Amino acid sequence: MIFGFPRSYPADPVELALPDVAAARSLMGAKLQPLEKALAERHAQLAPLLSTELDGEILLQRCADVIRIGYARLARRHGTLSDEYHAYHNEEHILDILGGRISRLIAASGVFALGLRDWCVLNMFAACHDLRQREEPVYEAGVGANERASIEETFRLLDACGFSPQDDADLYLALDLTISGSTFDARPPPGGAAFNAAELVQSGGALAAKLTQKLDKHRPGWQGDERLVHAHKLALIAADLDTANVAESFDRFAASAENLCLEREMLCRRDLDDGESAQPVLGFLTDGQDRFFFDLHRFSSELGRQAFGPAKEQNAARLKSLSLGLRARIAMRGKPESGRQVLNAYGETVAGLI
Repeated sequence: MIFGFPRSYPADPVELALPDVAAARSLMGAKLQPLEKALAERHAQLAPLLSTELDGEILLQRCADVIRIGYARLARRHGTLSDEYHAYHNEEHILDILGGRISRLIAASGVFALGLRDWCVLNMFAACHDLRQREEPVYEAGVGANERASIEETFRLLDACGFSPQDDADLYLALDLTISGSTFDARPPPGGAAFNAAELVQSGGALAAKLTQKLDKHRPGWQGDERLVHAHKLALIAADLDTANVAESFDRFAASAENLCLEREMLCRRDLDDGESAQPVLGFLTDGQDRFFFDLHRFSSELGRQAFGPAKEQNAARLKSLSLGLRARIAMRGKPESGRQVLNAYGETVAGLI
């Protein structure tokens, strides 16, 4: 691994139960169809690059198998087949990146902007960067425990799907750095307060923006390693893909904020029908979203800025209107009695803006 970590993350029961594509297909059944559609579309988009890579078809097949298994594992851990459903970090998030956002990146930059192996890295990043979501916080080189666990599981996935740490070292290296760079501020909160990744969309930005400094500190001379320099480039693009919800259509952007909020409240064990959730929900959907959108979020790569920057700018004015409108609606109705009341008011305000 690029950064030295103080502990390892072995396979959990979900990984052991879903070791291969056959198990993934058996579990998912018809629920795999949206992913298969996205994979077929991606294969067609990447077809012009197949002649540039020896055994390009084999590469794409192995990549697709990694994605299928990762998709099934996330669905089983925290998605539609889980008893611990996460409203944001579930298999739909994989489709958001793999389908819509990477397709937008290809449309904006052209398929030849990156090599076939690079596109495979980004595709596998979409499926693997959030594989693990419930690890105890540990701070090391700015990389979160969830991301470290996801990296280790991704490496095992690559091995299981026919990749080799020797022959495909560039893929392992790039996935290591792209997943590391997707970390939001990983420092545990003071006093052992409730912690989760969703909370950090309003307290810290993605590590990708600081990767140069982190590599300077932990891997001196890294800029003399061509593979690591290239992996760094891909990590910046991957971070832009991960945070490009800011550039979705406004209704989808607003829905992603709501899902993050729901996930945060669940992980903090706050009941949406209880009074203690009212102010955290209101704060997240107003000050928290404003701070992330306008202060913390920046596109890190030129390809990301070109593909998603204009759409983010189009959302800016409506986000300001949403925050002001929600505050006004709450003020008019009086102090909310629960987080659910705030969410209802949020939905009404969004509906008035689309």
